[in-house]
Amino acid sequence: MKSLSLSKPHVIVMVGIPGSGKSFFAEHFADTFNAPLISDERLRDELFNKPTYNHDEQTIIRRVSDYMLDELYKTHRTFIYDGVAAARIERQEIAKKARAAGYEALFVWVQTESSTAQSRVKKVIKGKTALSPNISDSALKHFSAPHANEKAVVISGKHTYSSQLKIVLKRLVQPRIEIIENQTPPARPTENRTIVVR
Repeated sequence: MKSLSLSKPHVIVMVGIPGSGKSFFAEHFADTFNAPLISDERLRDELFNKPTYNHDEQTIIRRVSDYMLDELYKTHRTFIYDGVAAARIERQEIAKKARAAGYEALFVWVQTESSTAQSRVKKVIKGKTALSPNISDSALKHFSAPHANEKAVVISGKHTYSSQLKIVLKRLVQPRIEIIENQTPPARPTENRTIVVR
């Protein structure tokens, strides 16, 4: 497994509508770089035999997820969060906590046409719970696209993982490239040679 060494630890936050491919990218990225992943859907499947997505269930998932985020911030290691980040206010809260912990939040917005996303949501994938149409519609209404000042990385939910990864890695390494490019080389000492004749 490769490791991801960055100048500053990042929390990579997945953003998009249900069925866009957020979990697909998050799981592959975590596997590629052996990075920790907090997945609200994975927590839900582990904690509840028959998830209902009701308020009490959401509260429990959120509390466990927040606890895991707080613990991972202590590691100063880049990790991925595939959870509650659909609304701008939720993303602002994540970014605020990340900054307080010495992290940078990188929002990865997976864009997929709503018709394609909805057909994916209806499919029952092994080990995952399918969303009911009501829950999917509610999630769509709750979603707000990232604002320009959130500086989200946009990837297509229809592209291959390797294509998506190139775009995200380019953004992750950009600050390091800028630092290197902006460094001025150390000044060479001027040589004043004097010839001494004895």
